[in-house]
Amino acid sequence: MRPMMRLFDKPAARVCAMTTLVLFCVFSGPAYGQAEGADALNPGDTAWMLVATALVLFMTIPGLSLFYAGLVRSKNVLTVLMQCFAITALATIIWVVIGYSLAFANLDAQAAGTLNLASFIGGASKAFLRGVTPDALSGTFPENIFVMFQMTFFIITPALICGAYAERMKFSAMMIFTALWLLLAYIPICHMAWSGDGALFAEWGVLDFAGGTVVHINAGIAALLACILVGKRDGYGKTPMPPHNLTMTVTGAGMLWVGWFGFNAGSELAADGVAGNAMLVTQISTAMAALTWMGIEWMKHGKPSVLGAVTGAVAGLVAITPASGSCGAMGALAIGLIAGIMCFLGATTLKRVFGYDDSLDAFGVHGVGGIVGALLTGVFASESLGGLGMEHATMGAQVFAQFKSVVVTLLWSGVVSFMLLKAIDWTIGLRVSREAESTGLDLDLHGEEGYII
Repeated sequence: MRPMMRLFDKPAARVCAMTTLVLFCVFSGPAYGQAEGADALNPGDTAWMLVATALVLFMTIPGLSLFYAGLVRSKNVLTVLMQCFAITALATIIWVVIGYSLAFANLDAQAAGTLNLASFIGGASKAFLRGVTPDALSGTFPENIFVMFQMTFFIITPALICGAYAERMKFSAMMIFTALWLLLAYIPICHMAWSGDGALFAEWGVLDFAGGTVVHINAGIAALLACILVGKRDGYGKTPMPPHNLTMTVTGAGMLWVGWFGFNAGSELAADGVAGNAMLVTQISTAMAALTWMGIEWMKHGKPSVLGAVTGAVAGLVAITPASGSCGAMGALAIGLIAGIMCFLGATTLKRVFGYDDSLDAFGVHGVGGIVGALLTGVFASESLGGLGMEHATMGAQVFAQFKSVVVTLLWSGVVSFMLLKAIDWTIGLRVSREAESTGLDLDLHGEEGYII
């Protein structure tokens, strides 16, 4: 025994012995977070959801903020940045006070197969995050992380709408519209899509993994109505209005691309193979759509533009969002290709034919891309096309379910947006004065300038 004891006096031997003991305890004992049922805490899922949540917030500030700010004229750059920043603060408070509760609380009251109020909206039992303690779980990770993750979706959706009415809407009108729209449009659609059994879209078997209806179609139709009801920018179609800083826009687009992995892969709510698939197909669709838009411009105008490449990438990100949890690599290629074509037409031909001033193509990219992605989800979820499986037995039935969710979202958000915009216009007015628009909203609304020469 003495030679053996002397052996463990050596530092390297002691390290080996301790390592062996630790590994023995880990693999012979019960796995942490797995001993007591399905809702036990999983540290891996928890860590991934913390990262995914930060990535989605990164999409709005600074990603979307910079993307949009570079696309406007220099006299309005601060206004766009301020809109995204203020929306982030406003949406956070609304979500904490009542938004989370109305979207996700009282699910037990819903009766599967029965259409009732609980199919469209939640309750107030979790207002002010009542009961959301550090020990409370949402699946395999803390509920407070789920609250924060869903909050980031709540934040970015109305920020997307800013692109439609950029350079001409009052800041006060924007804040009021955003607050009411979140309560009356976003929360019901979110509840219908993601709150679980008994909610409308769940009953229909709709596949919306990360927000095709909840985020993009919802924001897209609101953006279309906003740009029409606010009216065109002075000089639109007559005076050139090129982006003032494409470097800023490309930087923001890169941030959106990276942040979108949290958006899509995070929506699995677990660190597993489906999350990995969502990340992979997001990359594929985005790359394909960027190349498609670039190629169309190259053939049509003789030069591939930077603006076209980054806008195409965003179109691919939008379209793959609802399908990211159910389609495969080949489906992602097809979705990216189709989204690149359709969003290009939406941002150019469609806007020109109908004559509306969607300043930064919020509807052309998010509305059109969201619709394309939602419908194609029903096609490429099919295992025969490399997908991960559908809720319905046939492709036709799944596409029809997707179609119904698109129609409901367009009608619900469209009616709510129209009524809110009209009411605000009748009271405080939607639009700044012509003098303010000529001077620039940075100086007129905020008394500051983005660039001092």
